Amino acid sequence: MTPHQPDRFLRINDVLRLTSLSRATLYRKIQDGSFPAQVRLSQRCCGWRESTVQHWCRNPMLWSADSMEPTSRD
Repeated sequence: MTPHQPDRFLRINDVLRLTSLSRATLYRKIQDGSFPAQVRLSQRCCGWRESTVQHWCRNPMLWSADSMEPTSRD
């Protein structure tokens, strides 16, 4: 087992590459709750937590926002 590494943020192009979704499909899935919403990083920048995107990739058909457990902020 590897030591715990801090979660990093992925930008839109990384998320599109990892998921093979189009930009329009990604935002449509966010809107209907079947893909994790992005996190605002600054006024003009947002990203997705890598762990959340990986969780979605493991089971995209059954993922829902309710399936994510709250994580503690270190």
